Order: sequence, then C-alpha cells, then structure tokens
Amino acid sequence: MAYERQAASGFQEIDRWEDGVGWLAHPDELGQRASHAVVGEAGVWLLDPLWAPGVDDLIDDLAEEHETAVAGVAICSCWHTRDAEQFARRYDVPITIPEWMGRVDDRTTAPIERYADSFDPVVEVVRRQPIPLWDEAILYWDNHQTLYTPESIGTADPFLVDDERLGLELFFRLDPPHSLREYEPDRVIVGHGTGIFDDATRALEYALAGARRRFPRAVLENGPGTARSLVGALR
Repeated sequence: MAYERQAASGFQEIDRWEDGVGWLAHPDELGQRASHAVVGEAGVWLLDPLWAPGVDDLIDDLAEEHETAVAGVAICSCWHTRDAEQFARRYDVPITIPEWMGRVDDRTTAPIERYADSFDPVVEVVRRQPIPLWDEAILYWDNHQTLYTPESIGTADPFLVDDERLGLELFFRLDPPHSLREYEPDRVIVGHGTGIFDDATRALEYALAGARRRFPRAVLENGPGTARSLVGALR
C-alpha cells in the first residue's frame, strides 16, 4: 500500500540528532511518509507531521532538552496537510505556510499563519513550484546545516535508482532543483523516507547531477511505484 489511511498504532523513531528527531507513523507503507520536529530560534517546529500514539512525548522531550516549546506546525508541501490540525490543537499553535502555497486552506479549520520569506530567523525557505498544483517549501537551517526536502527529493524506494542514497521524484528528474547545490548540509532529512546523515552533501550532489541521466532507468524501476503513490495521494 502506498499510503496507510488507518490511524497509526505506534511509530518508528528516525533521524535523531541534537537539534531534531523524526518518526514514521506507518513504517511499512511504500511512500514512507516521514515527520520531523526540528529546533529553530523560535522553538520547536513540527514539519509535515503524522499523528501516532506517544509521538507527543517524543516532541515534548526535544522541547524540554532545549528549554523551549513547540512554536508551530510548518506544512512544507501543498500535499502534506496530513495531521497538522491535530498537532496544532494539541500544542495550541498555528499552522504555518508560505503565502504562495495553495490547497492547505481547504483541508483544515485550524488557524493558519502565512509568511513571506521565512517562519523562523535561522530557516531559509526555497520556493519550488515546478508544475501547477505543486507548491513545495524546501528548508535549510543555517545554525545546524540541516536541509529538509519535503517532496521532490526522498529516500523511499520509489525515489531511488541504481546506487543513489537520495533520489528525485520520478517526473522531477527532468527538472531537478539545482539551486540546492549552494548548500553543504551536514544532514538531509526528507518527507518520504529516512534521512541522510553520512556524507550528505555528496549524496545530494550525486542525486542532482545524475537525475536526468538516470531518468530512463527510473521509469522502468520506479514507474509502477510512483503511479501507486500518486493515486494514493489523491485519496
């Protein structure tokens, strides 16, 4: 199944480092939807989160370690409303989205705050709108060199081909986000799959440099999985 639509019964912790932690609410699904809590200057930001029993304890522990609180729920893809409303109400914080992002307003009744440039002083937001109805905010934390790619780049099986550790969503291999080459992240966390913590900059460069060249093979290997994921996202 591309995406599990039943309520999660637990979660798998992923991507822990000093300033953040991630989790998979449905670790066995093909699409490997990942959620993260990451520390910024304003507090802990919840990125594209999915609810699971006990995950609030994971978040609370991170906030306590940094003597701060949850600042908000940042939706970074117009397809990632997920369980943002539940988290926003649990922590009494707004949902935060770029002023140019669509779809989200129609999928939640929680308060929404829109930002022009960024939602936190230490977070740089890269606007990505490669096709109509695809609004994505790629994030980079200057203070701990963390790159978050919510949708275009991932590590779940439908993203990878050959010896890639990071890979592009199939149809975006023809138009990769080359602007990301200006960053040299210590880690890359993703909205689909587990993050890259070892030689992350090289993995990113390899994914971007060979995206178009590996497109034909990606069609053969990942075409069916990508189709299932797209259908699942529309349900």
